[in-house]
This record gives sequence, structure tokens and C-alpha cells, in this order.
Amino acid sequence: MASTDTTPVQDTGSVEAGLDALESRVAARPPFRQTFREKILPPITAILLVVVIWQGLISLNIVDDPTKLPSPGAVWAEVEDAWLKGTLLDYIWTSVSRGLFGFALALLIGTPLGLVVARVKFVRAAIGPILSGLQSLPSVAWVPAAVIWLGLEPEMMYAVILLGAVPSIANGLVSGVDQVPPLFLRAGRTLGATGLSGIRHIVMPAALPGYVAGLKQGWAFSWRSLMAAEIIAKAPDLGVGLGQLLEVGRTNSSMATVFLAILLILFVGIAIDLLIFSPLERWVLRSRGLLVKG
Repeated sequence: MASTDTTPVQDTGSVEAGLDALESRVAARPPFRQTFREKILPPITAILLVVVIWQGLISLNIVDDPTKLPSPGAVWAEVEDAWLKGTLLDYIWTSVSRGLFGFALALLIGTPLGLVVARVKFVRAAIGPILSGLQSLPSVAWVPAAVIWLGLEPEMMYAVILLGAVPSIANGLVSGVDQVPPLFLRAGRTLGATGLSGIRHIVMPAALPGYVAGLKQGWAFSWRSLMAAEIIAKAPDLGVGLGQLLEVGRTNSSMATVFLAILLILFVGIAIDLLIFSPLERWVLRSRGLLVKG
């Protein structure tokens, strides 16, 4: 009997030790060599491959018209020229500052709107379909209306961003709330987490995966909306962002400038994803025990 009684204790201890080991493996940082091999080297290789193919099309005279496809060297010369003139960072910062500020406003509006739509049946029935329709509406469609309403002012840019991003953020949160297990809500009410307390401690943490997905999509929509607004609306007071730079290249028939603007827009999109949304997604997965490293 004594030996039989001690067996579960030994098993429990071994299980706890295994769980501790698993937790330590999740928390441990991988060595830089592994990070470089798995995260840094693949995109660098892909970029180099694209540049080699791009240059090959020029060198082999497959595309011999520089007005259709400039060489990588010509685009790099545009980068150097903009850097020496001190305008390169201005192009980037003008658009990035607008995009981030507009996205922050969309976050402040879309989050409570999504909660209300998700939790109030009448509101959901009334404006839920409208939000879905707005999400599928091309952002460029709002630019002429925003110019007429607000004129060629910075507020016009922010209005277009809001109209593009708010529906995605709200719908993402609604989707996340819909996926919260009812057991969580009942347990929260039993423990006294009702009203705003229940939203803060139960609903929002449980809805994070869908909410983060909505935020990521909302940023994509806000960035596209901003580029559309900058391409169409031009005025001295608005400055020159990446969208205006793209339009300048088209107006001057300079494909090197067009490619420079496209690459900068792509670079900003990748950088925002790597610096903000990818760490946020990893944190959500890690907090749920879904990000286990071997």
C-alpha cells in the first residue's frame, strides 16, 4: 500500500518537471545564428534573387526600353539623389506620420464601435451589414468626396484613412468577440466581471486573436487609403509623401522615380509589419501557449 500511494506523487513530480522544462524552452531566446538562418537570410536571399532576375532582364535585352523597366542601377541613382537632396526621409516620414496618426484615430473609433456592434443585437442588425459593405468598398472611391467635403487639407487624408480602416478594425473585433467561448462569459459573471469590468478582463483578452487580425487588416486598408489620397490630391500645403512621389514619377514619365516610390511604399509596409504586428501576433500566440519553439 505504501508503494502504491507514493506512485502518483512521483508521477506528478515528473509531470511538473516536464512542464517546467517546456516553459523554459518556450521562454529561451534562440541564438543569433539560428535567428539569422531562419528569419533574416530567407528574405535577403529572395530580394537578391529578384534583383538578379531584374538585372538579367536588362542585361540580356529581354526588356531593352528603360521607359518601361529601369535598371536597378537607375533606381539606386534615384535613391542616392533623393538622399543627397535630403528629401528621401521627408517622403517617408510625411506618409508614415499621416498613416500612423490616422490609424491611431481609427483604432480609437473602431474599437468601441466593434464592441457595441458585437454586444448589442439591435446595433449589429442595423449597422453590421453597412460595416461589411464599407470594408469591401475601394478606398479610392472616398477621395473625391473627401476633397469636396474638406478641401485639399490634411484632414481630408485622415478622413479617407478612417473610412478605410475603421470598418476592418470593428469587424475584426466583432469576429473575435463572436469566438469567445460562452463558458468564459458565464465564469466572468459568476466572479463579478460584468459591464466594463467584464469587457476589460474577459471579452477583450479572449477576443485578442480576432482583434489583432482586424488591426493588421485595418493598417493595410489605412495605408492603401492614404496612398490613393496622396496620388489623387495634390497641394503645396500637403507636402510630398510617397503617393505624391509616385504621381510625380508618372507625370514626368520617369520609371526610375515610379519604381523608387513603389519600393519605398513596399518597404514601409514590410517594416510596420515586422516592427509592430508580427511581435504583437507572437505575443498573443505565446500568451496562449501556441508558440512553442523546438
